[in-house]
Amino acid sequence: MNAKFLIVMLLTSIFAPTKIDNEPVAISLNKYLGKWYEIARFDHSFERDMERVTAEYKLLPDGHIQVINSGYRDGKFKETTGKAKTTNTSGLLRVSFFMNFYSDYRVLMIDKDYNYVLVGGNSPKYLWILSRTPRLDEATLQKIIGAAQEKGYDTDKLIFVEQ
Repeated sequence: MNAKFLIVMLLTSIFAPTKIDNEPVAISLNKYLGKWYEIARFDHSFERDMERVTAEYKLLPDGHIQVINSGYRDGKFKETTGKAKTTNTSGLLRVSFFMNFYSDYRVLMIDKDYNYVLVGGNSPKYLWILSRTPRLDEATLQKIIGAAQEKGYDTDKLIFVEQ
């Protein structure tokens, strides 16, 4: 192999975008509404060092969804209210916590009884495991983590949230 080829291969492996399957699955919005506990997440600035994190989704009269994220940082309760709107793709919401800047919220996997869910964004930087209860049994958690790995997510980056 020549040096030029090796350099190209090295640069490609360093700068190549991570390939993920973030295709949303179909959901029933009415079943999805309500309170979810954050079991695990990828690190990002807006939730850094947060514990006892929950997300609550409420349907508003205008058809939008109120999103209330809350938790504790350094022992102090924090709450952020945003809004979400549905799209033409079931399982894909557009969520905003700041003015009219919306981000993808993609339901990647959901339990048939809506007991747990795997959520991602439009890039491999965002991933959450949510549950209707503060804890999941180990078998269920491993099943969700396995699904995330199959979709191309680096699950070694997951931070498990103290509930």
